[in-house]
Amino acid sequence: MSLPAVLPAAGPSPSPTPSGSGSATPAVPTLQDAQESATNAAGWVEQNWSTWLAISLRVLLILVIAMVLRAVVKRAITKLIDRMARTAQAAEGTALGGLLVNNERRRQRSQAIGSVLRSVASFVILGTAALMILGAFQINLAPLLASAGVAGVAIGFGARNLVTDFLSGVFMILEDQYGVGDTIDAGVASGEVIEVGLRVTKLRGDGGEIWYVRNGEVKRIGNLSQGWATAGVDVTVKASEDLDRVKATLDEVTEKMSAEEPWNELLWGPIEVLGLDSVLLDSMVVHVSAKTMPGKSLTVERELRWRIKRAFDAADIRIVGGATAPTEEQPPDPTAVVAAPSVYANTESPQSAAASPIAQPRPPVK
Repeated sequence: MSLPAVLPAAGPSPSPTPSGSGSATPAVPTLQDAQESATNAAGWVEQNWSTWLAISLRVLLILVIAMVLRAVVKRAITKLIDRMARTAQAAEGTALGGLLVNNERRRQRSQAIGSVLRSVASFVILGTAALMILGAFQINLAPLLASAGVAGVAIGFGARNLVTDFLSGVFMILEDQYGVGDTIDAGVASGEVIEVGLRVTKLRGDGGEIWYVRNGEVKRIGNLSQGWATAGVDVTVKASEDLDRVKATLDEVTEKMSAEEPWNELLWGPIEVLGLDSVLLDSMVVHVSAKTMPGKSLTVERELRWRIKRAFDAADIRIVGGATAPTEEQPPDPTAVVAAPSVYANTESPQSAAASPIAQPRPPVK
């Protein structure tokens, strides 16, 4: 028998997998398939490399421009702040400039303004650059902007007090409403400003306590350290005093004090005797007033009272309510040591009749 005749008789060759499973044999990638995949990848890269290169160059250009612009803007802001500080230093030579500015106040105000401007500039420049980069990748920005808008509204509504404090602090600093070293009345608290922040202002009260005042809660501010202050003294004397002598004494005191140091530096003008402020039955009030440096009114008032008291003592002018002049002794009343007459001394008074013994009835005469 020949081999070709035997092989068909032997039947079909056994399969490596069971015939009843019905699963196909997994295809094994061949070298030709790998070559086709590599060719397709190379073709895709060859077709799109210019697009990706253009996108990469555009992104790189956006980043470079953003960084350069941010650096230029920050440097310009720094120069602007330095110029403001130099202008304030030049104003120190004037009378008003020396009152309104000081080193610590300028430093904190410049730092706060510079920090705000630099943060805003960085946020705007980098945010715009990020949106341009996303646009370069053909990403639809409409849903992103809408989501950011909704998130911003939600955050702003939830942190409205924080936003109010921040914005109020920014405008307080930009408008220079007060600074470090000023004495202010903020309504909710008063004292000397020791720190000015974008959210909270620190005040030191008269008793040494520190008040933390949120900028958003301040509705009105009274700055007692800007411009000038008024020192006022009310002198109350007896109504019988000679007005010309009182005025002459006060004029002498005020002229002497206005010419002496250091009071002439604290005063912004001559001390004026304004005249009678009120006239009563037993007294009259003479008002003395002067413009002083901010925060020095109490010092001037104390010194002025001291000098007026000494001058009135020397001129024998009595200040009502105080033992500044010898009092006139009244002669003793001779009737003060005599007891009041008794009602029993009068025999006709009801008290005397009630205290009299009852008369015994006389026996009848036989």
